[in-house]
Amino acid sequence: MAGKTVCVTGGAGYVASWIIKFLLQRGYTVKASVRYPDDPKKTNHLLALEGAKERLHLMKADLLEEGSFDALVEGCEGVFHSASPFYFDCKDPQAELIDPALKGTLNVLGSVAKTPSVKRVVLTSSEAAVCFNGTPLTPDTVIDETWWSDPDYCRKNQLWYVLSKTLAESAAWKFAKEKGVDLVSINPTCIIGPLLQPTLNTSTANILNLINGSETFPNATYGWVDVKDVANAHILAFEKPEANGRYLMVERGCNFSEIVKILRGLYPHLKLPEKPSDDKPLTLSYQASRKRTESLGIKFTPIEQTVKETVESLKEKGFFKGDL
Repeated sequence: MAGKTVCVTGGAGYVASWIIKFLLQRGYTVKASVRYPDDPKKTNHLLALEGAKERLHLMKADLLEEGSFDALVEGCEGVFHSASPFYFDCKDPQAELIDPALKGTLNVLGSVAKTPSVKRVVLTSSEAAVCFNGTPLTPDTVIDETWWSDPDYCRKNQLWYVLSKTLAESAAWKFAKEKGVDLVSINPTCIIGPLLQPTLNTSTANILNLINGSETFPNATYGWVDVKDVANAHILAFEKPEANGRYLMVERGCNFSEIVKILRGLYPHLKLPEKPSDDKPLTLSYQASRKRTESLGIKFTPIEQTVKETVESLKEKGFFKGDL
C-alpha cells in the first residue's frame, strides 16, 4: 500500500496513534487531524514515529465545524474516523459527548461525500453501540454484529457515552446509504494495551486503578481487547475489498475480578483489591462472536498478554510509581 494517502481524525488519541504508527510502517502517507497542533503533548509522540518526518502531516480540525475536514480528506483514498470523546464523568452530556460524536461523524462524512478520491471510510465505533438494549448479558449470551444498543434504554439509564456512540454510528450508516459512501465500522470493547501518547486515557485507567492501591474492584463485566488488534483491524478493513458492515472486537468478556486474578498471577507482590465495590453477586461473563473479525485476518491477542503490556506501559510512562 506504499504511496497511498489516507487520513486519520483525532490523531492524538489512543487508538488513532496506533493506527497512524501501523499505517506509516506500511508505507502510507498519513494526514492526521489534531485539535491542538502546537501542543507538543498532543503531537510529539506522533512526530517521533518511524516515517513521520517524511509521510505524516498534522492538520487542525474541529469536529463541530462543518467543512473543517475538507482539507484533511482532500486527495485521500481512505478515511479513518476515530475522533470522539470518551469519558464518563460529564456535566453536559449533549455538549460534551453527543454533539462531538454525532455532529463530528456527520461533518467528516460530509467532507467525504464531496471528495471523489475517497474509496472507503473506516469508522471507530464501539461495543457501546452494540449491546446496551436491556438484554441480560449472561454466560450463555453471545453478542454479535447484528445487535444494536437502544437509545431509549441508554437515555433512561443515563448511559451518555453509550448513547453518543450509538447515535453516531446509526447516523453514519444512514448517511452512507443515502450518499453512496463505502463505510465499514470497527466496534471494539474496552481497549487496553501499551500507550503511545503521554496522557492517561479512560480505558487504560481501569488497569491503573487496580494496581494503584485501590481497596475494591468494580463489580462490572467488560469486554476487553488489545489496542494493537483494534488498530490492525481498522487497516485491514480498509485494505480488504471484501470488508463490509460492522466488526465486533472482544477478546474476552469478563468481570473485573478476572482481571485482578490475571494481575495477581503476573505480579504476586502487588497490593491488589480483594473485594468488589458492592455486596451484589458478581456480574457474570458473556460471550461475543469473533467470527467476522477473525475473517478479516485478526488473531486476537490473549488478554493476559495485553494486561501485562498495559501495566509495563503505565510504569514506563510514569503513571504507576510502584515496583513491578
